[in-house]
Amino acid sequence: MQLEITGHHIEVTPALNSYIKEKLERIKRHFDQVLNVHVILEVENKTLHSAEATIHVSGNQIYANAKEDNMYASIDALCDKLDRQVLKHKDKLKNHHRDENLRTIQLQAAD
Repeated sequence: MQLEITGHHIEVTPALNSYIKEKLERIKRHFDQVLNVHVILEVENKTLHSAEATIHVSGNQIYANAKEDNMYASIDALCDKLDRQVLKHKDKLKNHHRDENLRTIQLQAAD
């Protein structure tokens, strides 16, 4: 997984960098086909901290953003949103109707 972290109106400190890497490990643990992650950290009006990320996975691109009063809280909210979207993408990749199709074919063959 290639990770790129960019800061707008904020310096990306080593502490923020390691915190983001630690939080994104959960996404990598749930879905190992993540190709590229681009995270943008931004401070708006000196009180509103924003974090947004784009994840490139095989066959799709997932985007999420979060705005909080604290940068660490916005990173937490962002990772929660990304985790839910990645799990939803993973479920879509599975064919949930395979058993139904197999039963239909077997019933048609029995007739």
